[in-house]
Parts: sequence; C-alpha cells; structure tokens
Amino acid sequence: MQAALLGWAEGAEGAATDVALGLEVAALLHSAGFLGDAAQTLARLEAWAPNDVRVHAAHASLALDYGEHGLSRAISARLLREHPFDERVRRQLLMAMSYDPACSDDEHLQAARSWASWAENQAGGPQPRPALRPPDGGPMRVGYLGADFCQHTVGLFVRGVLAAHDRQRVAVYVYSAGDVFDAVSQEIKAASHWRRVHGLTDRALVAQIRADGVDVLVDLSGHTAGSRLRVFAHRPAPVQVSWLGYFATTGLSCVDAVLLDEVHAPASVQAQFVEPIVRLRGGRLCYQAQDWMQDLAVAPAPNAKRGRITFGSFNNTAKYTPTLFAVWASILNAVPDSRLVLKWRNFNDAELCQRVHGQFEQHGVSPSRVELRGPSFHKDMLAEYADIDIALDPFPFTGGLTSCEALWMGVPVVTLAGPRVVGRQTAAFLYAMGRAEWVAADVSAYVGVAVALASDPSSLLHWRTRLRATMANSPLCDVAGFTRALEQTLAGLLHGAQVQQLEAWEQTVATLETRLRMTQAAHQAYAQALLAALPEQPTAGI
Repeated sequence: MQAALLGWAEGAEGAATDVALGLEVAALLHSAGFLGDAAQTLARLEAWAPNDVRVHAAHASLALDYGEHGLSRAISARLLREHPFDERVRRQLLMAMSYDPACSDDEHLQAARSWASWAENQAGGPQPRPALRPPDGGPMRVGYLGADFCQHTVGLFVRGVLAAHDRQRVAVYVYSAGDVFDAVSQEIKAASHWRRVHGLTDRALVAQIRADGVDVLVDLSGHTAGSRLRVFAHRPAPVQVSWLGYFATTGLSCVDAVLLDEVHAPASVQAQFVEPIVRLRGGRLCYQAQDWMQDLAVAPAPNAKRGRITFGSFNNTAKYTPTLFAVWASILNAVPDSRLVLKWRNFNDAELCQRVHGQFEQHGVSPSRVELRGPSFHKDMLAEYADIDIALDPFPFTGGLTSCEALWMGVPVVTLAGPRVVGRQTAAFLYAMGRAEWVAADVSAYVGVAVALASDPSSLLHWRTRLRATMANSPLCDVAGFTRALEQTLAGLLHGAQVQQLEAWEQTVATLETRLRMTQAAHQAYAQALLAALPEQPTAGI
C-alpha cells in the first residue's frame, strides 16, 4: 500500500488537479504510520495549493503524532486567526492544547469558552431549555451522540453499558455521527434505537432529537474528530451531559453536567470546567473485554525466562514528550540490563524511530535497549504483552483503553496521577482495582514505583497470574452496577430539571397573580376616583 500511495503522490499532475484526493492519500499514509511519507505528500500539496486550510490542518495533525505539540498548537492557532469560522480548525486547536504540556489550564479553559461563544452564535444565540415531556409513565429517553460507535476506544467502553440499560427505566437512542460501521457498531445498533446522522446538518439533527422526545442527551465526543458538539448549543434536549469520550470542558454553559468520579476529579478540577462536575459512584467508566478476549491466555512473566525486566508502553506517540523519555531513561538506567518496548503504528516511520532513539541516547540509554514496534492486528497486539513485565503509563496524557488492556493481559501498570482529568485515567482504574500502590504522586515516586516492581520478581509473578481475576471482580468491570449508577445519575439530573421547570412555572404563576391583583387594585382605585370626580346628581322632586 505504501508504495502504491507514494507512486500516486509523486505524480504531481494528478494531485494538482484534485487536492482532496491528495489529502486522502496523505491521510492514508498518516493513519498507517508512515509519517514522513505523509509529510512529503502534504509538502507537494502545499506547493500546489498554498492557501488550502485543509493542507495546513493536516500538517498540524501530523506534528501532533510526531510529538511536536508546540508546533501543532502554533499551526492551529494561526489557522484559527485566518479562518475563524472553520469548526475543524477550532476543534484541532483544542486537541493540540490538550496534548501540549506547556498549555496552562487557564489557556485551555479560555479557548473552550471562545469555541462555545462561537457555537452559540452559530445557533442564533443562547437557547432556552426546551419544555420537558409530560410524564407518561414510560422510560426515560436517553440519547447518546458521538462519532465513534465502532471499534474505537469510545465504542468499546460504551457498548456494554448501552446493552445493560434497564429497558423498563431507559429507552436508548444512539445518534451515530461517524462513517464507520463494523461489528461493534452492529452490537450497539442491536441495543438501541439507532439513528445514522452522518451528513445531517445541525438543524436537521436537532429536529431528529426533538422528534424522538429525548429527555437526556449525552455527548460522547467532546472536541475530538467527528464531533457534533455544536448541536448542543441549539439546546435540543432538556438535559444535556458530557461523558466518556472527552477529558476536558466543552466550554458550553448549556451542558448541565460533566460526568466524572472522585479520582478523575478531585475538588480542584472544577476550576478547569464550565460545566458542573457530577461524580459517578463507582467510577467514570467501566471496562468490558470483548468476547474473543475472554479466552486469551495470560502468558508467563517474561523476566523468569529472560532473566531481565522488560518495560513497555503501547500508547499513541502523540502522548510522548522529551520529559517523559528522560524519566523512562532514568528507570532503564536504574534497572540493569532492562529493556523498553514501545509500540504504535507510527513506528512504521523511520524518522520517528530515529528521533525516539536519539532522545534515549541523550540520557545514556543505547538504542539496543529500546525496541520500537509498528502496528499489528488487535489480537496480535495483545499477544505482545507476553514480552512485557511492567507497563509504563505516559504522562501528562495517560492511557485509557491501552491501560485496561495491559491490565487484562496480566501486566501491572505504573502511572503518575496529574492535576487534570486526562492525567488521572489510569489512576482511576488502579484505585478501582485496589492497586493504589502503583499510582505515583510525582516523578520521583513514579520512578520509585517502577524500580521497586522491577526489583521484586515474585510480586510480578504473583500479579501475572492474578491480575485479570482481580480486575474482573472489581468495580472497574462491573458493567451492571455501573449502568445502574449511571441511570440513577441521569434520572437525578432529569428530576432536577423537572423541579426547576416546576419552580419556574410556579414563579410565573405567582408573578401573574401578583400582576392581576395589582391590576385589579388599580382598576378599583381608578373606578373610585372616577366616582369621586363625578358631580353630585340633584335629588328628584316628589
């Protein structure tokens, strides 16, 4: 595929007449991990179409996967100044800021508020809360809107919850804004009133949600790719909630709650959000291994056979930073003869591999100790945990599904709990499993936990054989319990909106009654004044 795509990209004549097709080629190269080839294709496109915002936006996305967070953010910020009405550019800037360790909480919050102000203007200004449906004794209608109801982190986390909803209490509506339909999509479709809304305008989507009589609308995408978050500015549902698919504020004051938990959101986190934080009992989310994963065997601890410790991380390269590489190098230097395996599709790219090896060499770690692996099928990727003794979680952007899968395959995960929601994901999983000792509060403790685990082969052997059962029997994997808690939370939010609506009606009635009394009193006073002003009538003679 790479050779075919490159052959097309080098044919300048074809791309010059169809930039959109050239962008598709660049996107395919990028998605397959051939970053350098994608960059060359984009450079040719930029020469042919120097003012095409799509080409520059693709450059910003590419920079993010290279770990060039500042560059990605700078390109996105420039594009926003030049194209203030391009929603994709606005969304891309917010994502770049989420990955950039140099971005402050206040900068991110202000950018989200700016997006929300723009979205509200697009919707015709702030919209009132629509009236709630009259109680009819039927189930609460909950709509889930997102772009990733497929073999994606969001789809895999949400599929079990949608199937576990109590149909006596909840009618599930799914609004799928993505263009992928696979086995996971089919599973979700079977558990819901499925609406494929890819391609619908905002107003058409709003009309569909209102026609379905949705009581609570849940966003699962935030500002990630394919999001339809702008629809929320139209206020299509009485209660609107942000959950699961995003890790920061939407910026919208018309979103009534963001669903987190105590570990993801200590009290200090509220300052990072426009929306009120509602903490779910038992955790922000739950994990359910796919059916075919139940039979995957947990391999023996590799250190017992090789006589050395192998660390690993199978996370997105966009999460890697020079600081993180320095910390990982210090762990390798503290554990003699240890190795590190990093795996992600972008390690198909020779230049990225050289950059990463160069980072470790700066800290005295030979490239021979850092193995970089490219992509593989999901099942094959999970089998590669047979080579890993200890997983190292990146920071400040920690793992989500990746951490759950490492734990499922019997591999302990060491994490650093940061000050933001996105920096506390793995910590929340470990707390739910009762493994708080693998959660570090700072860099020094992070190194200490990793080195201590590496120095205790008996503990590694113990957890290799018991970690999956510990995980499966913990709140992290209690799909039914989690779903009941979610239902109670959503019902509570709906009840709160009903109370507010009733109070508003009562206040309106009271105001009208007061005005009526005042009008009646004024009329009575006016009538009395008129009577007093009339001349006396002569008494008729007898």
